[in-house]
Amino acid sequence: MYSKEEALQIKKNFWIQFAETHPRKWLLYHTKIKDFSFKFYIDNKKAEVSLDIEAKDLEKRKIYYEKIISLQSILTEDFLPEIQIDDQYRLENGKQIVRFWVEQQSVSVNNPKTWPAVFDFFYEKMDAFERFFYEYEDYIRDLEINT
Repeated sequence: MYSKEEALQIKKNFWIQFAETHPRKWLLYHTKIKDFSFKFYIDNKKAEVSLDIEAKDLEKRKIYYEKIISLQSILTEDFLPEIQIDDQYRLENGKQIVRFWVEQQSVSVNNPKTWPAVFDFFYEKMDAFERFFYEYEDYIRDLEINT
């Protein structure tokens, strides 16, 4: 078991090494769509790359969800065949969001031996999410275009 300080240092080292292994500016929160962001996540069991739609306005959240769903066959066939979807995903704090994600099991932020596989997974899957977003950005962004 690690102390709180040791755990923080391990996480910090993980992210530093990821940035050094795959130096790149990721889209993440810079989608120019409020509460529509891409995220990296890792814990002691799995790694995830996700698209989270966190709009407080349920109607807006639903519209963005329906837009992505209308592109689901393209998303799964051309970009992320193993994507998981939950339109009522609950965060640890109880907030309900829409989440589209891919995950890699049996990896750990505390096990540096798994880091190279996680780094490659993060790079490959986030790159696919970003390519999908950039290709369909105008359609996704425009709330006036119906699904």
